[in-house]
Amino acid sequence: MQYSSKGIFKSEKEIKGDCMQTGVGQSHAKIILIGEHAVVYGQPAIALPIFAVQARVTVTLEPALQTPQIKSTYYNGPLEQAVGQMQGIRRLIEQLWHALDPNLTPFELTIESDLPPERGMGSSAATAVAIIRALFATYHQELSQQRLLKLAALSENLIHGNPSGIDAATTGATTPLWFVKGQPLQPLPINLKGYLVIADSGQKGQTGAAVKSVQNQMMSNPEQTQPLIDHLGYLTQQVARNIAQNELTVLGANLNRAQLDLRALGVSNARVDHLIDVANQTGSLGTKLTGGGRGGCIIALAATQSAADDLAQALSAAGAIKTWIQPLHAL
Repeated sequence: MQYSSKGIFKSEKEIKGDCMQTGVGQSHAKIILIGEHAVVYGQPAIALPIFAVQARVTVTLEPALQTPQIKSTYYNGPLEQAVGQMQGIRRLIEQLWHALDPNLTPFELTIESDLPPERGMGSSAATAVAIIRALFATYHQELSQQRLLKLAALSENLIHGNPSGIDAATTGATTPLWFVKGQPLQPLPINLKGYLVIADSGQKGQTGAAVKSVQNQMMSNPEQTQPLIDHLGYLTQQVARNIAQNELTVLGANLNRAQLDLRALGVSNARVDHLIDVANQTGSLGTKLTGGGRGGCIIALAATQSAADDLAQALSAAGAIKTWIQPLHAL
């Protein structure tokens, strides 16, 4: 495999096919390591790229076609008829097509993604990033990180309304990111040996409802709610130091403390709590929900590959519908 400066993986066959104007773009999942919900109130959050979960888009110009065609798990057919959950993606593709190809040559665009939707892993943003990279590769155009994020925001705005931008930034990033609302995203130093196990609860996350619930608590009972938000911010500061100084055990303890705060805020639920309990009983160094909560995914920390395998197996047996293992030294 070859990795280009544009963040695109290509096989030898694909490289030879460049003269036929075939482009491939890849991206990956993301998770919030710590800081979810508190980030809404000005506290920091840390997001990690998850290379173990990939999205890949292939674009091939097909002059014989009448109109561009999309192939994906959610939709197969003409680009112009892609509506509903595909509307943001359609608008993104149409804009890029008109900007990059004055001849408007039809193409076939294939989306292959391992990211589950609505689990807090950045599925829609990862798809958008991979599409942008694939189309720019098809037309041999340079793509800056700034332009990539601006274009990804087009799709994300249609899907999510007013996203923070952290999903698109992290699904296209190669390092952890430090995020504070209203401030530019910053790369975060990491020097950490260990493994992160991500487990899908099988329930869609309910980010909107969870955010609204915390907002209501802040209004009705700020004396109890504000200290939880502040403590999550403090823990996020500590975790930034933990990942920079390879403090794996302390990191785990801080993740556990963050989960207690999130549970007190009411953004966990019975299934998530059950998986977290199973992980802790199986030897996790630290376990918490990730993302909006009330479903979605959990993350569990392990010191070795063997311990991570044991956690993944136990979580699957306890009802997780999918697990992934991300080596932290690869970030």
